[in-house]
Amino acid sequence: MLGSDAGQQTKPRGGSMLYWALVFLIVAIIAAIFGFGGVAVAAAGIAKLLFFIFLVVFIITLITGLTRRGSTGV
Repeated sequence: MLGSDAGQQTKPRGGSMLYWALVFLIVAIIAAIFGFGGVAVAAAGIAKLLFFIFLVVFIITLITGLTRRGSTGV
């Protein structure tokens, strides 16, 4: 049937970078508890990097959205 997907909304895939940052943070904590120092340091570094990338993209998106919203007024 043509157009049967027109009424369905797709879920946005936002937040996946933050999700992976949290996954690596949990892996780092678990590795640190069990004494795997190298794995804990590597996972914590990856989590920190992903979090800061997420933060930068979020701020850029926020500023872009605010400037776009302000310029579309009458």
